[in-house]
Formats: sequence, structure tokens, C-alpha cells
Amino acid sequence: MTVTEPAPAVAPMPPLAARAATVGGSPVRDILAVTARPEVINFAGGLPAPGLFDAEGIAAAFRAVLAETPERALQYSTTEGEPVLRTAIAARTSARGLATGPDDVLITTGSQQALSLLATALVEPGDTVLVENPCYLAALQAFAFAGARIVPVPGDERGMDPAALDELVALHRPKLLYTVPTFQNPTGRTLPAARRAAVAEVAERRGVWIVEDDPYGELRFEGERVPWIATYPGAEERTVLLGSFSKVMAPGLRLGWLRAPGALLRACAVAKQAADLHTPTVNQLAAARYLADSDLDAHVARVAGVYRERRDAMLAGLADALPEGAGWVRPEGGMFVWVKLPEGYDTGALLGGVVAHDVAYVPGAPFFAGAPDVSTLRLCFVTQGVAEIAEGLRRLRAAFVG
Repeated sequence: MTVTEPAPAVAPMPPLAARAATVGGSPVRDILAVTARPEVINFAGGLPAPGLFDAEGIAAAFRAVLAETPERALQYSTTEGEPVLRTAIAARTSARGLATGPDDVLITTGSQQALSLLATALVEPGDTVLVENPCYLAALQAFAFAGARIVPVPGDERGMDPAALDELVALHRPKLLYTVPTFQNPTGRTLPAARRAAVAEVAERRGVWIVEDDPYGELRFEGERVPWIATYPGAEERTVLLGSFSKVMAPGLRLGWLRAPGALLRACAVAKQAADLHTPTVNQLAAARYLADSDLDAHVARVAGVYRERRDAMLAGLADALPEGAGWVRPEGGMFVWVKLPEGYDTGALLGGVVAHDVAYVPGAPFFAGAPDVSTLRLCFVTQGVAEIAEGLRRLRAAFVG
């Protein structure tokens, strides 16, 4: 009689890290996946209008780089970034009122990577990070992955309240404050100059880093430019300024940067070495060549002119598209309109029915670090043309009003 040996036990695989199991994905990305059908007019994404990319100018820059310096363009680069691009970014930053040298700049793979590097360099598990309320979604993800305790700073129609910020800094002793003060994502609000000065004063007096994210600042349609918080007294040596070419050149290049004081910049460079060694060399050199050969400011002015028309088209149609009693923020630039529906509406619960009408938005709840306002939503007005915006709002009315 043959005795069959029992099959050896198979041990379970080790579990995911706790942070991977607890930090959710991006609701915006999830919605874009669900609404990928071409018939859907999608106000959900934060996507620049592809028809406005200077494809020929960028292609010419790549051709020149690959023809003239192929060995350099296709080789490894330094972690801090190509000197020619750092020099160009430093010059643009200085021209806008913040004296900057190439050694103050670290090139990143999109400004999103800058957030991850800063979280790695600054945040220990359990540290407190202060954010605007509501806040840019991917920043909440980056700080959550670092194990931060995220505390929202209340505000009003003009943005973050400096007095509330002062109280929260005193109470929680946070490592940093994260803010998008110009054409904020998701609200489109711009923090006034007086509040920027007050934020800088709080940071200096209380001892806290400011992370000032500025992906949209060049997309101004009206009004006067407000200087970066980094330029105000008290903020110069405690502010990290983040920038990006995604909204003004092309997001597919994945080119961003951070400007930071020396010790923090070096710590971020070490973190970047562990992440990806360096941002693609050919993309950096092509961007630098584009800046040298083309007029980026003129291109941005043309884009902003089109975006202004699209913003105006959306604002003009919102009253008819939304339930009576809804309100919204009128942005002076950027990409987004923030809407608040009357009490009793839940934009997350309503989204499925709205998508059935072949139109989409992003519910506001995921943007809140604290208790969410479920009656809010975000609309992106730059991706579609004026006629598509009008049709999208007609569909939104059919979903909301009938």
C-alpha cells in the first residue's frame, strides 16, 4: 500500500506595507477611467487642451537636441538636473521677483515628484502637515504615504485664514504648510497679498516650512499678478516653491522643479537619487532648447486667451445648468470652477446618474482633509471648446434639473 505524502503547506505572501493598504487611489483617475468613452464630455480631469500644445515647436527642440548633442541627450545626467535647464528656470523665476540661481533649483519628474521628495525629506510618521481645506488631492496622497497627520486650515471665499493658521501652528507644531495660493486646485481661489504676508509672518514667528505649489500661476486671464509667498519678509528661507511645465508647455514631458534653501534641496536630491536617479535627460535638454528658441510667454498668453473664453462660457451657463441656490467661485485664471450645490445634494451619490447623461465632474468630498462638504464639485473648463462646454452644461442640467 502506497502512502501519499500530504502536499506541503504554501505560506501566504507577506502583506503590503500599511501605507499602501490604507492610502486610497485618486478619485479623479478613477473617474477618468470610468468616463473614457468618447461620447462623455468630461469636466472631471485637470487636462490641458491638447489642441493648444505647441507640438511643432517642441518637436523642433527635440530634433535639434538629438541632431546636435545625441550622446549627451541619451546619456545619464546629474540628479539635480541639466545645468542649462536649471539656469533657464532660475532666470524666469528671478524675472518674476524671486532672486534665484541655478544651484537653488532641483529638476523633478513633474512637480508631483517634488511633493514626494519633500515628504521623504521632511516628514516622519506621525508628524503634522497643515493643508488648505479643500486641498489638491495628490498632495493629500503624498503626505498620507509619508505617514503624516494631515490637519486642514479653514478659510473663506478668499482662501486660507491666517488667524486660523496661527492657532493651528501653535496647537499642532506642524512640520510644514502646503498651499496652492494662486488659482488653487480645486477651488480656483487666489490668496490676496495681505494674507500671503500674514502667512509668511506666521511661518517665521512659529517656525514652519511653507510648501508653495504654483502650477497654474502663469494662466492668468484678468487682474494683477500676486507675488509668491516666497517673496514676502520672513518667508525667504523657509519656503519651497514648486513649479511645472505641465500646464504651460506639455504635461507629457513630466518636467517640474523645486526651489529650496540649500540643506533642504540637498536632502531632496538624495531622495531623488533613490527614486529615479534623475529626470530624463533628453526631455530636459529639449525643454531648455524650446525656451531658448521659442517665446514661451507668448505661447502661454495665447493659451490663456483661449482658456479665458472657455471659462467665460462655463460661467455664463452655470446658472441654467445647476439647481437653484447653487453657488460657485469665479476664478481669475487657472483651470477650475468650484461649485457648491444647495444643502441636501450629495455630488458623489449623484455622479452615476450624471455620467449616464454622458457628462462628468469630480465630487468635492475627496479634496477635504477634514469633514467633507458633499454638496461640492469641481469642473475643469479648459479641455473642451466653447460648443462642447455648452453641450456639457445642457447635459448637466438634464441630470440635475430634468
